[in-house]
Amino acid sequence: MKSFGLHVLLGRWFMAFTSLSIMSVSGSTYIFSVYSNNIKSTLGYDQTSLNLVSFFKDLGSSVGVLSLLINEITPPWMVLLIGAIMNLFGYLMIWLSVTGRVAKPKLWQMCLYICIGANSQAFANTGALVTSVMNFPENHGSVIGLLKSFVGISGAILTPLLCYLFLKEESKLWRRKEHLINDPVQVKVVAENPQILEEPVLPPIEAQATSTCGVGGTLIAIDNLGQIVIIGFCFGAQFPLIFAIISEIFGLKYYSTLYNFGAVSSPVGSYILNVIVAGCLYDKEALKQLEALGLTRKVGQQLTCTCAHCYRMALIIITLVTLFGFFISIILVLRTRKFYKGDIYKKLREEAKATASEMASREDDIASMRERESGANFIASSDAASCSNTTNTSSTIHH
Repeated sequence: MKSFGLHVLLGRWFMAFTSLSIMSVSGSTYIFSVYSNNIKSTLGYDQTSLNLVSFFKDLGSSVGVLSLLINEITPPWMVLLIGAIMNLFGYLMIWLSVTGRVAKPKLWQMCLYICIGANSQAFANTGALVTSVMNFPENHGSVIGLLKSFVGISGAILTPLLCYLFLKEESKLWRRKEHLINDPVQVKVVAENPQILEEPVLPPIEAQATSTCGVGGTLIAIDNLGQIVIIGFCFGAQFPLIFAIISEIFGLKYYSTLYNFGAVSSPVGSYILNVIVAGCLYDKEALKQLEALGLTRKVGQQLTCTCAHCYRMALIIITLVTLFGFFISIILVLRTRKFYKGDIYKKLREEAKATASEMASREDDIASMRERESGANFIASSDAASCSNTTNTSSTIHH
């Protein structure tokens, strides 16, 4: 029974379950929008500064060179432990900075904190995702998609959990205020001016027009939410496809290295489109609004733009870049069409067999070395025993 439990704990299916659990709480970078407004208002950042912090968040979550090097010389549990420590340090320092428990950090310090905290996601990917792909080489596409989907779901897991932990006190205060307002002991005096004929607040035609406009605008917002969901599905499909294509074309022998290099494209695109394009255009429009009102921005004051044209030019540029990426994807499809017509899993099976045979040969070599060492130790102990017996015999004859 003990050997069966040990076999289950060391088996690849239990490791897959553990990897799913780890990935389900490693998507803290996807809930940046939940606390980004607090960072912006508390620390007095403009949109460019906030986007720069967001860029370092993407940079930390995507660049996994350090986790790759550590994974080459240590077991996966050490990689995951270091990632957990980095996560704790980075996000703890952000929380202390926003709540004012430490001195107001400079912009580069804030970028460093969030980069360290977000880099823990790269450690989780290296320790959990890469190991799971190695354990299931023939189903690597499904494994990558499943684990990456749990990273996206982690945003829905972490947000209610954080709200429950940190908004508990605010909820208690709100309930106390509500209890005081609804207290039946209090005396309420209401002044009324009764009239014989009272006109309705809104005539029926105006009320109908108001309802039409309100409901119509709400339905438009709901329809646009559908478009946002489509964008989310497109974003979620990118990473599993990219990493599955890398494993299919280049194999699994150096997959951890190629995985981390393939993720570098995300922070590069984030810096160009989010910081340089969207952030600068947003701040430019916000400064124009301040000038139109005859105001000037003070140092450390939050910079906000409130119109549809704040992101208009940025969205147009992002759309053009997306179309360019679409045409590049068509070229990739044409170049790899012959490759995908063949048996793409044959190479993976051969590599898995080669890896298994290599590990078996290493284990045989280690076992043979141990046998030789034990044999040498036995011979040495036998020689020592014979020498001691000879010495005892000679000493007896001498006496």
